[in-house]
Amino acid sequence: MPVGSRVDGEVERPRAVSEYLVERMTLAGCDKICFVIGPHKSDIVEYYGARAGAADAFYVVQPSAAGLCDALFRAAPFVGDDEDVVIGLPDTVWFPEDGLARLGDDPLSFLLFPVARPELFDAVLTDEDGAVREIQVKQADAGSHWIWGAAKARGRVFRTLHALWCSRQRVDPYLGTLVNAYLAAGGRARGVRGGEAYVDVGTLHGYREAIELLARRAHEGPATVATVEPHGRLRAVQP
Repeated sequence: MPVGSRVDGEVERPRAVSEYLVERMTLAGCDKICFVIGPHKSDIVEYYGARAGAADAFYVVQPSAAGLCDALFRAAPFVGDDEDVVIGLPDTVWFPEDGLARLGDDPLSFLLFPVARPELFDAVLTDEDGAVREIQVKQADAGSHWIWGAAKARGRVFRTLHALWCSRQRVDPYLGTLVNAYLAAGGRARGVRGGEAYVDVGTLHGYREAIELLARRAHEGPATVATVEPHGRLRAVQP
């Protein structure tokens, strides 16, 4: 789906919505990007080929739409225990571009964004130190206006989450419910309130909102984040 545009030399071209996420991942230092695609999404392979920006691109097929956890863990065989895994949703547009670099060295962390309607997303409840207490998945009475829009995990934690998901008979379609089980079992995660704006482009309203956001950012420049966790210092993420 084209959203906004990019300039190649002196030529302005439409920009695929997934390019925004790819750009943010490569800005964070990622050198390998895995696209988890459906069996009929050969257009994505044709569009990116072997490179996605400055990173090598490879592809894993999810046979059917079985939820986000099923999609994410399709990539598990390619993740080393000592690697950092960055997770993002390719049908979203968010700012700041360097948001992933605001995540620290925690084994599992989430980049949080303020939204007006958290019940449409996964609201993240944290304590005063930024530790995640609960993720409320599309809950009508969400207890926070901060939602997660991207995440980073150490490879061994990613594998721990995968093993937990399998032990739960793979019943969790959403990452939020799985993380809640991980926390209940003694795991830890941090939420970093480093996001400024977040739009899901998967609906017509979201598409229009994304176009307006891009136009506003181009005209006004970046916004000021109201709250940033003390652990959300700007740093390069090692892939």
